[in-house]
Amino acid sequence: MNAGRLTEVIVAPVQSRALDLGMAAPAFSLPDTVSGRTVTLEDFAGSPALLVAFICNHCPYVKHILDGFVAFAREYRDRGLAVVAISSNDVEQYPADSPQEMARIAKERGFTFPYLYDADQSVARAYDAVCTPDLYLFDRDRRLVYHGQFDDSRPGSGTPVTGRDLRTAVDAVLEGRAPPSPQHPSVGCSIKWKAGNAPQ
Repeated sequence: MNAGRLTEVIVAPVQSRALDLGMAAPAFSLPDTVSGRTVTLEDFAGSPALLVAFICNHCPYVKHILDGFVAFAREYRDRGLAVVAISSNDVEQYPADSPQEMARIAKERGFTFPYLYDADQSVARAYDAVCTPDLYLFDRDRRLVYHGQFDDSRPGSGTPVTGRDLRTAVDAVLEGRAPPSPQHPSVGCSIKWKAGNAPQ
């Protein structure tokens, strides 16, 4: 990504959409770029909570939180949180987000969760995802309980990446409590849609 595009992305971020809490997690069946196996929503049926994270390789907002996010996923795995990351970007226009690069990043950064490729962008559309990162936390019944930011740190803000907002929500769900409100939207780059796929 060149400097001009990076500046544009950071100046004009996109916010995740407000969604009704309680919505059921849409089904998915997508290839994991690391293992090559197909991963489905049902694979996580035994987990008390599931985090679905729409991310990508090149977005500066994702890059900014990535180390913290990977550490968060590793920490909460032992407490029962299942995590799955999905990239839905148009790789013809953004080759840095190709499945091969996804696998490289996942191995390089030590992902402990699947990194799935949504080639036709149907899963992003089903979740009403619009940005990277876009984070969805579901309870044991796979009902949405949190849709918001990792924390309030942004590229160049000088605010440390802590994952505070998401940690608070996950702690509540794992302890059988409702996540606190209000929930602040995630902020990031727009998903790079193929022609005709962008949501209204």
